[in-house]
Amino acid sequence: MSIQSSTPMSTTDAQRTEAALRRLTPRWTTHVVHTIAKYGPEMRVSDVTRHFPALSQSYVSKRLATMSAAGLVARDGEFDRTAPYRLSSAARTLGPVYRALAQWSSDHIDRTPQGRYDRVEDALHRLQLADTTETVRLLSEHGSLRLTHLAERLGSPPQFAAVRLNRMQADGLVARTDNRHGAPYILTDAGRALGPVYTALQQWDHRHTAAAPRAVPAAERTLGSPAQSVRTAAALRRSPAPSALFSHAPVPQLRVPAGLTQAASPSRGR
Repeated sequence: MSIQSSTPMSTTDAQRTEAALRRLTPRWTTHVVHTIAKYGPEMRVSDVTRHFPALSQSYVSKRLATMSAAGLVARDGEFDRTAPYRLSSAARTLGPVYRALAQWSSDHIDRTPQGRYDRVEDALHRLQLADTTETVRLLSEHGSLRLTHLAERLGSPPQFAAVRLNRMQADGLVARTDNRHGAPYILTDAGRALGPVYTALQQWDHRHTAAAPRAVPAAERTLGSPAQSVRTAAALRRSPAPSALFSHAPVPQLRVPAGLTQAASPSRGR
């Protein structure tokens, strides 16, 4: 699927996308969202726990507290430990994000039969680590880059960038052009197919970040009338979110034979 856009993804966009991914990544988050959506609209900790026999009630309670801090669930009784949780508007609109992740995983990562929400959580786990989105952005823009050039653009020591690239190889997102020492990195088919996933994440993040009230510092309030500040903030919030990874003409990509990709990929560990 090709995505047309007049706005390229910037480094700031990549950072915001990774922040959105991290909100959704903690294990069981996807399953809990699905459970409350299906059996809610409100569920107590004990109600949620009954749907996950392998999890203790204390674990489910901690997961729901983490989801509350991430803005995915809410409860009316802040100090009532028995008050039920309900999905926030952000969680209720995760459908396009989950569908994009599940489709990407099914098409490019793991074609074995598995539950949709297991597939979504696996995809999130592959994409959420720091610098992964920026690395995908850089390789999409430049076509191929050596480790030292990637590390320089990421602002990371080469040894840290190497660890990230090894993980991305294991997760099927990047490969090396050949087995020579210092050979450049390129995106795999899976890495090049992430446009729809990033689009869905950016649109979801923009929708709910824009809806959140913005605190106006006292110093800013002295520079103009409240009405001017509100109008300016509203104009900024209406700015469209990038809808794809890049808008310029695609850089020709070297095709990596499947055998070479498998040979170059380290064994995957969690």
